[in-house]
Amino acid sequence: MQLSDLKNLKIAVVGAGYGGAAAAKALSLLGARVDVYEQASGIREVGAGIGLRPSTMNRFREWGVFDEIARVTSPSDYFEILTATGDPLMKEAWPADGEQTQTHLIHRGDFIDALMGVLPEGMVHLGHKLERVEDRGDSAALTFTNGTTVEADLVVGADGIKSVVRQQLFSQKPPVFAGEHAYRTVISVDDAHGMVVDDNLRMYIGRGTKVYLLPLRHRGQVSFDITALNPDGTWAPQVTKEDLLRTVEGFDERLVDITRDLDMDAVNIRAVYDIDPVDAWHSDAVVLVGDAAHSMLHHQGQGANSAIEDGGTLADALREAGSVKEALALYQATRKPVTDELQRISRQGWSEDEINEVFPGQKPAAAGQE
Repeated sequence: MQLSDLKNLKIAVVGAGYGGAAAAKALSLLGARVDVYEQASGIREVGAGIGLRPSTMNRFREWGVFDEIARVTSPSDYFEILTATGDPLMKEAWPADGEQTQTHLIHRGDFIDALMGVLPEGMVHLGHKLERVEDRGDSAALTFTNGTTVEADLVVGADGIKSVVRQQLFSQKPPVFAGEHAYRTVISVDDAHGMVVDDNLRMYIGRGTKVYLLPLRHRGQVSFDITALNPDGTWAPQVTKEDLLRTVEGFDERLVDITRDLDMDAVNIRAVYDIDPVDAWHSDAVVLVGDAAHSMLHHQGQGANSAIEDGGTLADALREAGSVKEALALYQATRKPVTDELQRISRQGWSEDEINEVFPGQKPAAAGQE
């Protein structure tokens, strides 16, 4: 689209999570008028740590916000997968993107704060819970539960796994329970029983349980996450310390000790859900990004990265295509095959056999590589 057309574009983003904030930043750099509508009264991201991949960090470099993000991260050179008792299964450098080779480990809360901090003042409107979205062809209209109505040339649905935009326009299929729970918290490095020796992510797997240690050295902390099989699909289940200890029976005794020492009030407990691939991500004037489009299980660590790349690709498409409608088709054609595959392999989990399928030839020979 022509620069003059982009500058006249009015864009409404629904949701201020990873995807919404990234899309808002990328789209605002086109010169468009962008407003973000978030249902919460305050931006607060619970949970623990994530890894921002090299390609994601290059997007931040492209948008001129690399330093703001990087200063609240710990750069990691590789990730390692081990058995429950610590025998190496796989050790692999992060997939490089140009000269960027490190994945930056960051707390979810720090990440959202950093993203919010690089958006222009007044762009984000809190307390706006979406009630209805309507595609009118050359524009779209939003109605919020607080009575506010908004019309825009383009609506970006970044409203997460329970997306109202997706349900009303694209797919009414509900989220799918994975048969797992995720238990996430952040602890002091001093409480990690000597298991955190560098800035690299390690995952221990055994008997349907995965334990992640994700260093946050810049905070003097480590993200400690357990994903374990559980048939209870309650969105926020009730779990005791004893329940948690049962998930790590037979694991390295230091991991058991970390679990035993946890403050359960500080543990974020969630049943694990994703969604089936959505056939269409866009209409004439409405498009989905992030979890609204392709919520995936966290086994590949690609949810946030995919959401951020969506925002960048959508901005690229608007710059390259001749109209909004053409741009949305180009965006979907570029991103959907990638995220469909990520959704598929994320559902595989991480048994020892599945590691070999996802990383053929790298188990266990890669374990000895330095």
